[in-house]
Amino acid sequence: MANRLAGETSPYLLQHKDNPVDWLPWGDEALGRARLEDKPILLSIGYAACHWCHVMEHESFEDPDTARLMNEHFIPVKVDREERPDLDAVYMEAVQAMTGQGGWPMTVWLSPDAKPFYGGTYFPPQERGGLPSFKRLLVGIADAWATRRAEIEEQGTRLMGAMSSLVRLEPSTEVISEALLEEAFGGLKRAFDTQMGGFGGAPKFPQPMTVDLLMRLGYRGRRDATDMASLTLDAMAAGGIFDQLGGGFSRYSVDRAWVVPHFEKMLYDNAQLLRTYARSWQAGRRARHRTVAEATASWMLAEMRDEAGGFWSSLDADSEGVEGKFYVWSLDDVKQVAGSDADAAIEQWGFSEAGNFEGLNIPVLRGPPDGPEPPAVARAKAALLARRAERVLPGTDSKVLSAWNALAASALAESGVILQHPEWVSAAQETMRFVLDKLRVEGRLMRSYRQVNGGGVVKHLGYCEDYAFVLEACLALYEATFEPAWLAAARWAADEAVRLFLDRDSGGFFTTGTDAPALVTRSKDFVDNAIPSANSVLALELQRLSIFTGNRIYEQHGLAIIRLMRDAAVRSPLGFGHLLGAIDFYTSMPAEIVIVGDASDTDTAELLGAVRDRFIPNKVVIVGGESIEGATSQIPLLRGRSKRNGKAAAYVCHRGTCKHPVETSQELVAQLATR
Repeated sequence: MANRLAGETSPYLLQHKDNPVDWLPWGDEALGRARLEDKPILLSIGYAACHWCHVMEHESFEDPDTARLMNEHFIPVKVDREERPDLDAVYMEAVQAMTGQGGWPMTVWLSPDAKPFYGGTYFPPQERGGLPSFKRLLVGIADAWATRRAEIEEQGTRLMGAMSSLVRLEPSTEVISEALLEEAFGGLKRAFDTQMGGFGGAPKFPQPMTVDLLMRLGYRGRRDATDMASLTLDAMAAGGIFDQLGGGFSRYSVDRAWVVPHFEKMLYDNAQLLRTYARSWQAGRRARHRTVAEATASWMLAEMRDEAGGFWSSLDADSEGVEGKFYVWSLDDVKQVAGSDADAAIEQWGFSEAGNFEGLNIPVLRGPPDGPEPPAVARAKAALLARRAERVLPGTDSKVLSAWNALAASALAESGVILQHPEWVSAAQETMRFVLDKLRVEGRLMRSYRQVNGGGVVKHLGYCEDYAFVLEACLALYEATFEPAWLAAARWAADEAVRLFLDRDSGGFFTTGTDAPALVTRSKDFVDNAIPSANSVLALELQRLSIFTGNRIYEQHGLAIIRLMRDAAVRSPLGFGHLLGAIDFYTSMPAEIVIVGDASDTDTAELLGAVRDRFIPNKVVIVGGESIEGATSQIPLLRGRSKRNGKAAAYVCHRGTCKHPVETSQELVAQLATR
């Protein structure tokens, strides 16, 4: 008989609906039962594409004896971390405070009033690797609760006192200068893998936020930062972490050399890497980086779109219960499928008899990285993809999340402009119209949407990151289309973020809104993890919005975030790549580029092309015709500006200091080259 998760919409929760564990979703019923029965809560947090979550389910949650212990002594609660990042953040902080590390699956024991007192990540069914068996742990915690409850509750109280130190941070009064970037760069250089690119050893994550920061520093003149970014992007583009046949990136590499991926594919990783590779192509014109960006966008649009208009969340690492089975090949398979083109395939992707993954082959790039694919390689790729399509597909987490969809829209809009793919911009617009239409209920942005039985179900109040990424996406779409409606939507997102999430005492933004149910603590999202933190996105985008609108209050809110995390960002740059990008924006002279002309005219297009052809990380771009009604009321930078001699004109300013208007792309390029 199915448990109470059967009524949920999250694919991750539904994966556990037939467990013998009496799972409950987080909510009033679970918390009420814990208080009524005076039992601890056993909180298990994971997500649909998490391989070790599947392992722990199979080993423990499907086991009747383990389930009996869980049901008898605890109130078992299952949470999808992607639906509830607020719960994940609070209890991840607790686990990290207790153990020094975190990850998923996450297993936390809470008192009936939801205070954590013990936790960890994956626990095996039998003792191994220094970890206790899960059943032994269940018995031990149940016994401790029965015999040493006062001690346990005191431990939970002390832990709560130690948690949420970020919430209590006081803003720095020190100068915010470009010297902070130099100091942070020193830390990045020390952690950099000078042979394989990226940071640290295995497992190795792509960290697009840090690569973006390196490109920003390269724009400032740090050639070594540019080299670090290029080495990393080249190595990832050649490795198995990038799907050489079908496009798109896996979550991370289990080895230092980017060869063997953990095969799950996440929407947020691919959105960020699409944008990073497009920016890299814009900065350095490396053909391979354009190819990777185009293949990634194609994968997103072909395999991750919900028919209602949004993007799904992830693809599982496993198919038929085996990690990576969908993606790997034997040499005999390649020869049989590619036929006369097999030699070209072997040379291009390094297939061998021994393989590079448990006797099989993950395709890696061994042929020339740049230039068009030879016809034989193109034919072999088509044949291999056709055969791969006949395999059992990895599971799809088909929920649609506001923040991740806005991140995807930002990437498609910006990359579509850079690489001249207007269909990507159109897809980005469709996605954001979906988010603002279907995921905004009575003026409140919601978190999650999923189609169930032919209809869409929307759940959970949106979090700060949902509003932050919507702001970013709407500004990206304004700069891609110059439709004033997108700027109005950006202002709405910013104003609502301030209303619902702003800490009016210390600055920065809380994760949950003032209208959300209270948790044991109200946390703030500062540290970049798989995606930029809500506060780091707001630190940058509120500065940009301030320039568009002329409202300095937005910039002040963004600067307050920087002041809170100034010292931490310099000490731990790998955790604050996006915030350091906001510091780069603040300490630079952002280009305010206004083109006055009709969008359909050739002279306007030539001026705009001169801007879009260049990598200028710190800028805002505005295009408006003299006849656009109401545009100047939204965008003060358009006031008093007009065409010159009947032709479109470009106006370039830096922090209010303006150059003389120009009418040709050559003159505009010359102005943009000087800072």
